[in-house]
Amino acid sequence: MPLLDALSPLDGGLDLLLILLSVLTSAFTAAFGVGGGVLMIMALAQVMPATALIPVHGMVQLGSNVGRVAMTWRHVDRVTLLAFLPGVALGALAAAWLLLRLPAGVLELCIAGFVLFTLWGPGLPKRALGRLGTLLLGAVTTLLSSLVGASGPMVAAFIKQRQSGRLAKVATFSACMVAQHLTKAFVFGVAGFVFHDWLGLILAMVAAGFLGTWLGLRLLRRLSDRHFDGLFRAVLTLLALRLVWLGLQRLAG
Repeated sequence: MPLLDALSPLDGGLDLLLILLSVLTSAFTAAFGVGGGVLMIMALAQVMPATALIPVHGMVQLGSNVGRVAMTWRHVDRVTLLAFLPGVALGALAAAWLLLRLPAGVLELCIAGFVLFTLWGPGLPKRALGRLGTLLLGAVTTLLSSLVGASGPMVAAFIKQRQSGRLAKVATFSACMVAQHLTKAFVFGVAGFVFHDWLGLILAMVAAGFLGTWLGLRLLRRLSDRHFDGLFRAVLTLLALRLVWLGLQRLAG
């Protein structure tokens, strides 16, 4: 498969599998609001060099979220997005220069704790849902995203508290993630990562993601708000529990 072999430094068969995976994960996020990015980075981690993992994942997720925003832009909460953007800029600047690393496992446990508290606790206070809280969330999750790759569950758990309708949740979450993933081009460009070697695979996965988003949104529009909310909560809980398990493994190791 010479054409597939030319897409990236990986084998052509692996490139094809990752393109098909992009359809699946984009459909999953469009239908259930979150989760595709975490599934994607778990799969990429099995076959991709560690140095390429987060930047390639970020660019693929950027394209996937752009597709969701393009198809749902009427439902984006502009107030939340505008409060989120300054935090994204601050988080990206910190990620580009910060040398501090938390002990292995602590980061995952912190994210999981936040998500589980937001889903099953008494709910965030109104002050935390305001402009300052949204700005701080943008900064913290952008920094975490550049360090561990997928901060989507944390952003989604926060968006859940601010939005009521299923389309508003998916659209606003996707718009926030576009801003967050866009900063990775800056962060990893500063760090010296060469995107050119992976550009063919990134573009192919982004194109496949548009198809997945279209399929996922068709399913989303068939779900009632009540069913969507239950599925959304279940997916976030499972992702958070996976982070707990991963964090405990890393602490023990």
